[in-house]
Amino acid sequence: MPDSTDWIASAEPERYELREPVHYEFRCDRRVFLQVAGAGLLITVLARAQRGPTTTAGHLHLGEDGFVTVLSGKVEEGQGPRTEFAAAAAEELRLPVGKVRVVLADTQSVPNDGITAGSRSTPTTLPLVRRAAAEARSLLLSTAAERWKADGSKLQIDAGVVKSPDGKQTMGYADLAKAGGHTTRRTAELIPPIDRWPADESKLQMAKSGGDASGKTADLTPPANWKTLGQPLVRVNARDIITGAHAYPSGIQRPGMLYGCVLRPPAYGATLDSLDLSAAKQLPGVVAVRDGEFAACAAPTSYAARKALAALAANAKWQTKPQISSDELYAHLKKPAGDRQPQVQERGSVQAGLQQAKKKLAASYQIPYVAHSPMEPRTAVAEWTNGSLTVWTGTSNPFEVRDELAQAFHIDPSNVRVIVPDFGGGFGGKHTGEAALEAARLAKEAGKPVSLRWTRAEEFMWGYFRPAGVIEIEAGLDDKGQLTSWDFTNYNSGPSAIGSPYKLANTRTRFVYADSPLRSGSYRGLAATANNFARESFMDELAAVAGQDPLAFRLAHLENGRLRDVLVAAAERFGWQKRRQEKKPNTGVGLACGTEKGSYVAACVEVELDRASGIPRLVEICEAFECGPVLNPKNLRLQVEGSILMGLGAALREEILFENGRLKNGSFARYRVPRFKDTPKIETVLVERNDLEPAGAGETPIMAVAPAMANAIFAITGEPLRALPLRAKAGKPDSGSAAIR
Repeated sequence: MPDSTDWIASAEPERYELREPVHYEFRCDRRVFLQVAGAGLLITVLARAQRGPTTTAGHLHLGEDGFVTVLSGKVEEGQGPRTEFAAAAAEELRLPVGKVRVVLADTQSVPNDGITAGSRSTPTTLPLVRRAAAEARSLLLSTAAERWKADGSKLQIDAGVVKSPDGKQTMGYADLAKAGGHTTRRTAELIPPIDRWPADESKLQMAKSGGDASGKTADLTPPANWKTLGQPLVRVNARDIITGAHAYPSGIQRPGMLYGCVLRPPAYGATLDSLDLSAAKQLPGVVAVRDGEFAACAAPTSYAARKALAALAANAKWQTKPQISSDELYAHLKKPAGDRQPQVQERGSVQAGLQQAKKKLAASYQIPYVAHSPMEPRTAVAEWTNGSLTVWTGTSNPFEVRDELAQAFHIDPSNVRVIVPDFGGGFGGKHTGEAALEAARLAKEAGKPVSLRWTRAEEFMWGYFRPAGVIEIEAGLDDKGQLTSWDFTNYNSGPSAIGSPYKLANTRTRFVYADSPLRSGSYRGLAATANNFARESFMDELAAVAGQDPLAFRLAHLENGRLRDVLVAAAERFGWQKRRQEKKPNTGVGLACGTEKGSYVAACVEVELDRASGIPRLVEICEAFECGPVLNPKNLRLQVEGSILMGLGAALREEILFENGRLKNGSFARYRVPRFKDTPKIETVLVERNDLEPAGAGETPIMAVAPAMANAIFAITGEPLRALPLRAKAGKPDSGSAAIR
């Protein structure tokens, strides 16, 4: 198993929340492809998907006002696609970024680009934006050449304007749009497909050279000639964000709008036996409704809505059921779950490799549930007009939410519009549309627009979590410290990055489904955070058994050149060899690396340990990251730093605790995300590869933080840490606890 791409086909099924049924299906009530303001020219580029008959599309509108509009179904939740798409179009159009507008995630105005997840916006949508812009540039040049009877190869574009060879005539995109008439469409089909990374190499070369099967598509600008891409760009709507002009979903206002609240069960799995709405309905201006398991109220102010909710809660009776607690979690996850067969991949013979081994090591790792903790909880504003529904909400999946709304209300999807303003973070936690459904049901009952904002407690309790898991590993070493066998089993947390990047002749990798007691779903990096923690922690334990330096041990087992490059880059910048030899009291250094979603990461850390409490502190981290060409170094560094801080939270403290179907720490006071005082010294090393296609950067940098810290603590105490969050034994630890046989 040379790298984790062997498991690429099984990476998506761990998005458990995408297989959930629609959260509500309300009682049935018995009683143009594109819309762009103004005339102009629409450029459409299609790319066939590698699996199935579907296509993805890039859309570019040239307006008669001289502005260019990129249209995409992707969403902006802090990861930077709005600026990236604007820069990509500006690069190929030879325009300043300020002349490019970007319209995202409005289901009546943009194409369905699929869910914004899996770090796919950069490798899938960005190339289509570039292709559409290159087609527009080519069309401008060819139109000008034809009009002026000039040699098109001698024409150049500067700031979006073409000049005739004699300099007397000019033509820009506004002129091209006017010449095209009212919303004329030009379509080009891009072959080969580039909707998945890594692509087939022969097809990749065609894509890079700018040719399709017929050789008719326009050339893309090579990285060596970039003037906009590759530059540090500030977020294009930064002024609106800073000044408050931008309306987040929770800030949307509509005339006559009410504020809604939903009656939540007292525990997971509880069902509503009975409910008296009368007390709530008697309050001034209050609307209350029960529709099956859905019960809610709306009022002219949020305070009045909370009072009405209290009246509902006082008159509700619930049926509860026994449930396990977090103390029983890991034993529960290893019990058989239904008839779903494990995913298994084998190479060579694990047993034969173990028989050849001179030393053997086995370990079990525990991964808790972790909350997403976005700055902005789930929220939606819903408005009905003449049987049609418009919803403003924060979701990574606008078209799926549109379809869920259509199903829940028994209406045609064409009568549902979902608009996703740039919103306050998701991290994989907002792929579903619960708040949209709830706001829409209340708005239908009230006959007025309704804003529904989940509280922080609701976000913790009723959102989904990063899956908990148990990971068991067994390996053997020969007398030279080389791996002879590798057996890796993940219970429940998922298969992303489950395949080892190390050189292994005899290996078995398994993902075993379990019955999760809590609702689970996507998270930044998916299960890569779990699998890489276990694998990289275990690699340090193996290095200790082999009597080798952790860096040297990894390099001896690495054939992947890109992973070697980031590992060496991080180690050299950090000063690994020198700092490993330094002896500071209660201080150690550790490292970890990994690959996922076509990008590569390595981290070196220095950690201080409070021996009395066993609590670690991250003093410094140096992380090297490579995702192909660097499109915007400013945004890329922010993505890496954000991932580091998020990974730090899961390493230090984050863990969902529960009992009797209720959370024990569902608030920021008890569920401690990183504070400013936790922030370490951060150094980011960007390893650039302009010879490759770009990969996404929003997730992979998170996966090296926890194992590097665990390995640093192992270096201090001599005792491996095999559970998150990281805690060493208080006082002097026991030695030799690894299961060496």
